[in-house]
Amino acid sequence: MSRVASDQDVDIDLGQLARAVWTRRLRILTITALGAAVAFAGAKMISPQYRSETRLLIEPRAPAFANTQTTDAGAGPLLDELNIASQVQILQSADLIKQVINNLKLYNLPEFDAAANGSALTDILVTLHLKKNPLENPPEERIIDAFTERLQVYQVPGSRVIGITFTSKDPKLAASIPNAMAQVYLAIQSGAKLASNTEATRWLEPEIENLRQKVSEAEKKVADYRTTHGLLQTNGTTTFPAQQLNDISVELTRVRTDKANAEARAQAVRNALSSGEASDTLPDIMSSQAIQRLKATESGLQSQISDLQTSLLNNHPRLKSLRAQLADIRTQIRQETQKILASIENETKVADLRAKELEQQSDRLQANSARAGEDAVGLNALEREANAQRQLLETYLVRYREAASRADRNSSPADARIVSKAIEQVDPYFPKVVPIVIVAAIATLIMSAIVIMLSELFSGRALRPVEGAEVEGRVEEEGQGGETPVSALTPVKPSMLTAAIDDDEEPEVKPIEEVPADGSEFSVSSVASYLTDCRAPLAVSISPTGDNGSAVTVALARVLADTGRRVILIDMTGSGYPSELMAENPEALGVTDLLCGEAAFGETIHGDRMSDAHLIPQGVSDVRRAMRGVDRLSLLLDALTSAYDIVIVECGAADVAGVSRLTRSKEIEVILSLPVIDETAFVGLMQDFQTAGYERVVLMSGGEEAAARSPARHAA
Repeated sequence: MSRVASDQDVDIDLGQLARAVWTRRLRILTITALGAAVAFAGAKMISPQYRSETRLLIEPRAPAFANTQTTDAGAGPLLDELNIASQVQILQSADLIKQVINNLKLYNLPEFDAAANGSALTDILVTLHLKKNPLENPPEERIIDAFTERLQVYQVPGSRVIGITFTSKDPKLAASIPNAMAQVYLAIQSGAKLASNTEATRWLEPEIENLRQKVSEAEKKVADYRTTHGLLQTNGTTTFPAQQLNDISVELTRVRTDKANAEARAQAVRNALSSGEASDTLPDIMSSQAIQRLKATESGLQSQISDLQTSLLNNHPRLKSLRAQLADIRTQIRQETQKILASIENETKVADLRAKELEQQSDRLQANSARAGEDAVGLNALEREANAQRQLLETYLVRYREAASRADRNSSPADARIVSKAIEQVDPYFPKVVPIVIVAAIATLIMSAIVIMLSELFSGRALRPVEGAEVEGRVEEEGQGGETPVSALTPVKPSMLTAAIDDDEEPEVKPIEEVPADGSEFSVSSVASYLTDCRAPLAVSISPTGDNGSAVTVALARVLADTGRRVILIDMTGSGYPSELMAENPEALGVTDLLCGEAAFGETIHGDRMSDAHLIPQGVSDVRRAMRGVDRLSLLLDALTSAYDIVIVECGAADVAGVSRLTRSKEIEVILSLPVIDETAFVGLMQDFQTAGYERVVLMSGGEEAAARSPARHAA
């Protein structure tokens, strides 16, 4: 029988589900063993299937004497993924499969023509026209279909390897078929290359003979044209007129250089004679032997004169004679210099005449060369035609030699090789008895447990009333006999978490007690500094004394807001005293409206009238109705902690159980707001929270005057 009423909110009792499964464990194990036995028997009844695999590597292969460059050039297309996929399709082609079937005589095996024997199930399906009669197809087509069903050809990912896998009841046949397919494939590929080479040689032979005649005719036309127009070559590339023009240009340059050199030498001699400077520094003067002899004589006479001047007077006959001889020698030197100048001037005239003659010859040769250039246009056209024919002939000859060298079957290997041959398998591929039995046992175990759990859920034995519904039911039952006192519902002061405040009950406002100085370690500012330093995103404030403690919590929110922190306070008290202190509108929408679904999330957030803090007030909806959705408060708190630096929940005089329902995590800051420190009450609450797993409990004491206005603005 169900343990809940039809109008109550219920939840799934996981403990009851586990107990129900454990109670029926023997039945579950029996069913599991039976399922494993059935799976074992079925696996043993299935005919074993064996699978073997052969692997081919697609790579360019050429004879050892082949040209390396040609081989590398052909390797490009084979590396393409599309070409590898094409080879996979070739291995699955009907022609290749037919050849393998004929080579191995598979048409004699019943395994490949099971339709000929037939079966009762197949006959029934054919009779009901649910399946086509397989005997309507030709025997060859039936064998190919059966072969294709057992065949699998695929490309190994990330490589140029192709796998050929075949499945058969016979392990020898499963190994022989992939090997036979690989051999047939290699033979087909090699034959295709051989046929291509043979066809190439057959086509190239007449083309080469025709090209030889064309090349001979083109070269003869070039020779005749060159002879007719006098375009004789001197060194294989230059014509005779061009060579003459080049030689004359070189000679003319040399003569002009000699002329300029002679003119410069003559001018140097003239300058020396006209200025009376010594001419013995000029190369042309010093190279003359007569000048050298006269210079030697002049030097001797000067030496004698210098010696005699020390012992004789200037008018001495000996000195006069030597001076006369010295003047005569200098005259001879000047005359000899004049002769050298005349010789140099003659060289200049000769060079000038030679230059003029060469210029005339160059003009004539340029005219001849221009005519030869016009004739060379036609010659170049004939030579281009001859070169084109010759290059084409050489290309055809190279291709012909390559094709002829590969005309033999052994010289044209297939562009693939076997890297792994299929071997006869000992263990069957299917069925795997042990895995099948294990999977069947696990599946039976899980399904049996699920069936038991569903039966418990449908019968109502695994359902239990929600905690909030029990509280509400208790309140309604007791409310029928009279007004229920608050102490009957909870041992502490009322709050929203216990849903114990009657809607008509007026909140009791207690007088404000005196508080310690602001410098106390339990003051509002100290607690605010602690929350700022530890960067706590969520803090739950408990006020055992009621509204006095709630007022101190309001002061804490305002102090945090004045320090620049984004802070929001949620009023979860039964009296709504924090809402009175902070909200401008006493009828503002709040948390009860949000939980009842009568207000949107953004409509419940309001600003504090005396600070930059935000507030979610108590609201105006029914508290008992709102408490049915109290479990959704954890989602609300998660959303707020992502938007605010700190979220403060003022719970009033709540107990540990109420805080546990509000937050699932124990890693929160719990603040005990006691305006006047009561050591006995504080120690008791600390022990309760620590026993429940809350390690971070902070004591806060302060005065209600801090809640009446913002501390920062009051200081200003």
